[in-house]
Amino acid sequence: MATSTRRTDFESRLLAAVYAVSTDISAWVILPNHYHFLVGVETLDAVSSALKHLHGTTSHEWNLEDNSTGARRVWYKFTDRLIRNEKHFYGVLNYIHYNPVKHGYVRDTYDWLWSSLNNYREAHGQQWLREKWTTYPIGDLKIEDDLDVK
Repeated sequence: MATSTRRTDFESRLLAAVYAVSTDISAWVILPNHYHFLVGVETLDAVSSALKHLHGTTSHEWNLEDNSTGARRVWYKFTDRLIRNEKHFYGVLNYIHYNPVKHGYVRDTYDWLWSSLNNYREAHGQQWLREKWTTYPIGDLKIEDDLDVK
């Protein structure tokens, strides 16, 4: 997803695929070499199936476009995590939105176009986002962490 066109296309396809199985998409970010999203589901099976289909079709298309059929693997796997509590939820939300800065693609999170961050800014305002950032800092958060389950 090195090109902006490919990221834009993948973002719309990802959201369509996930919305088909859940209306509870809380956050997402699409980067040149990976993506994250935060979604509420009844079971993981429907999301897993939707991602398997999306990964299969996009990898086939991109390999054809890049003349790389049989030469590379585009998607490897996906992992899922259970959100434990409000602190964990907002920590992951902040982590997702901060990812383009973490990986050096932009200096300001609002400059990254392929993210739900600007949707939050429009819906809740920048002050609300600052409060969530301050109240639920990512610190050394890793998505794999089970945060403060007390």
